[in-house]
This record gives sequence, structure tokens and C-alpha cells, in this order.
Amino acid sequence: MPVLQDPLMIVTDLDGSLLDHHTYSWQPARQWLMRLKEHHIPLVICSSKTAAEIVPLQQELGFGGSPFISENGAVVRYGDAQAEQTAQFSSQDSAAICHTLLRLRQHDGFKFTGFADVSEKEIAEWTGLTPALAARAKMREASESLIWRDSREQFDLFRERLDEAGLTLVQGGRFWHVMSKGSGKGAALRWLLEHYPSPTAQPGQRPLTIGLGDGPNDAPMLDSVDYAVVIHGYSKNPVLLERADKQHIYRSAARGPEGWVEGLDHFITPS
Repeated sequence: MPVLQDPLMIVTDLDGSLLDHHTYSWQPARQWLMRLKEHHIPLVICSSKTAAEIVPLQQELGFGGSPFISENGAVVRYGDAQAEQTAQFSSQDSAAICHTLLRLRQHDGFKFTGFADVSEKEIAEWTGLTPALAARAKMREASESLIWRDSREQFDLFRERLDEAGLTLVQGGRFWHVMSKGSGKGAALRWLLEHYPSPTAQPGQRPLTIGLGDGPNDAPMLDSVDYAVVIHGYSKNPVLLERADKQHIYRSAARGPEGWVEGLDHFITPS
């Protein structure tokens, strides 16, 4: 098992993982976050949230300036404010994706509601976020989030139409997310590991990665890390991993940040 002195990197989902699904609190994980910071272990957020949501949260957690993956892998950002690097894995930006969604809705009569269709107030009602945070959730760069309101048959057709348009559909904890094909949490993390020099690893050395997530959209990320923590979540669909090393997978009994703590307690030896 890894120890705190190893060249570690923690890669984490937010909603339902580090953040409580209902209250968005991370306080149960405070002690572990302090421990990671003390040992200079990077905390890489890998979330469906936007960059506008993640940056202030990083400051609140005490990991400002750390690399992060936003919008389910459509955007990767790392580096300090003077030398910030951004990679957009989505070949289409949010405006182009929303234009395609509008065209498909008009042509095929699909029933769905996207973030671009509603106000901050409505997003706040859906999510429990404050209106100010809901406004940040609307600031999407390379994806669109939506609620599906149609039949299963129409949903299958919708997926076909998106595929024809070079887009894919990913299920998150609360919403479906539309982005370019080829983008995702796993692809984004693999790219980051190739380009970001971890402060705890020797030059050219890959850090030991521990990933934590609770939803089906986290599976590609959890398949790309050395140790995977599947946090007990609220999704009706299970988190199915393709990796064969079952001894490196831990499924928590607790939900949210309590399950997050449980996972790190399981894999990391204090010394």
C-alpha cells in the first residue's frame, strides 16, 4: 500500500465524492486535506463542474493553482496564473454544441432541458446551489448539461444523432453531459499525467495515483489511476470498471466525503 511519503497524486470527483451530494460540504474530509497539503501531495479535481466553479473551490480547500479537469474532461488546466496552460479536449465549444442540440430538438422533437435554456434561478432550484454558484455552473466552455424528458426510444435515437454530429453523452450524478467524442475524464487524466510534472515525483517519474469517484462518468478516470476508490453513490446505474486488478479497487460503505475519507484510509498508510 502507498505511504504519505510516496510520490502520490489524488484525483477526485466533487459532487457525491469530496462534496456531499446534498449540502456540498467537504468538512468531513478536512483532516485528510490538511494531511495532503502538509506532504505537498497534489489534489487534482476531475469534475463535471466548470472551471469557474472549480477555481474558487480550490482556494477554499487550500489547493489554489493545482491542475484540474473540468466539464467531465472537456477542459484541462494547469500552471500558475502567469503560465497557465489549458487544453480543450472537446473539438467543439459550448456554443457549437448548443447549436447542434437546438437543431436536433427542432428536427426530431427531442424533449430535454439544457443549462443554456434556463436561468440561474432554475439551475439553483435543480441543484441546491446558490444563484451565484448556479451562474458559474452556466459558464461552460466545451460541453452542455441537460435533463432528459423524453422516452427511452427517443433517447436511443438522440444518442445516434449526437454520434452522427461528433458528440457523445455522459451520465453524471444529476445530469447528462454532451461533449465531443473522444473527450472524457480518463483521456483528460492521461494527458495531464503526460504533461504535468508532479511536485512529489522525480523528473520523468509518474506519480502514484489514487482516484475517487461515485458516478458512471467517473469510471474512465478510475480505470486510469493506480488505485481506485468507488464511493457509494446515488446513481441508479453501477460504476463498472474494466480494470482487472481488483485488489486495487475499493468500494466504500459511506457516501460523499465520509466515503472519500474511508477510501484514503484504506489505501494510504500514514508512514
